[in-house]
Amino acid sequence: MKDYFVKNSIGVLKKVLMCPPTFALSEKIVNGEKIKVNTETCIKEHNELVNAYRENGVEVSFMDPDTRFFDEVFSRDFGACVKEGYILGNFKNKDRVGETKLYEEKMKELKVPCILKCTKGFFEGGDFFMLDENTLAIGMLERTDEAGVREITNGLKQYGYEVIGVSSMEKCIHLDMCFNIVDEKLAVACREVLPQSFLDVLNDRGFNIIDVDRKDIMSCFCNIQSLGRHRVMSFKNNSVVNKKLRSYGIEVIEIDLNEIFKHNGGIHCMTFPLKRE
Repeated sequence: MKDYFVKNSIGVLKKVLMCPPTFALSEKIVNGEKIKVNTETCIKEHNELVNAYRENGVEVSFMDPDTRFFDEVFSRDFGACVKEGYILGNFKNKDRVGETKLYEEKMKELKVPCILKCTKGFFEGGDFFMLDENTLAIGMLERTDEAGVREITNGLKQYGYEVIGVSSMEKCIHLDMCFNIVDEKLAVACREVLPQSFLDVLNDRGFNIIDVDRKDIMSCFCNIQSLGRHRVMSFKNNSVVNKKLRSYGIEVIEIDLNEIFKHNGGIHCMTFPLKRE
């Protein structure tokens, strides 16, 4: 049997790449207001997330945090893994551009081949989902553009992938703020901000959708991580969504990430899948 890396969004998660928030900012500007961030607490919370992965059978590889890149903790965003290898993204945020080379070097070390580089448009991994083994949904929100999606569509044709571009009327950084796949034919989403054309695609493919209120998008309540075998990792304070997940028979592993959330990202953002069985 041919080996593969990641062939869907809901298989058993076996290995991930993460980056400790060692050099995360101690102060953020949110809506013009200065927010203090306790870096030690962020590191503690990140360690608890790492331990939760390990306790659930997930091997964790680490980036060496670089003092120049305060958002490097959001390892999801440098690219995306598929069956054949990984797609190297192209950061729109100039503060993150320098991370690309570091992540590229790490993937070489991990022996994951690069099958495509996005250079003409912008593409970040928080916009990437596998609806099934051959269909990819890529958000076109703040950080990924049409040129990037077009480039990926053309580059992946040789592997037989279909790519669906997904826009949103909400001002979200990435698609994983308003949509996520959590189990076989089960997604969490804020339908109100997603295009009807995409909702029709999900319906045609038999997806059930757990609704997330529009006011909860910016709290990253869609930003959870599927572990496979009907398990997900979610924010501890994501009580409404967590309850709905459990009603579908999903085991919810709750993590307290209140401090690290001040950096405007969640569990999904901090997790780059390297291997799913």
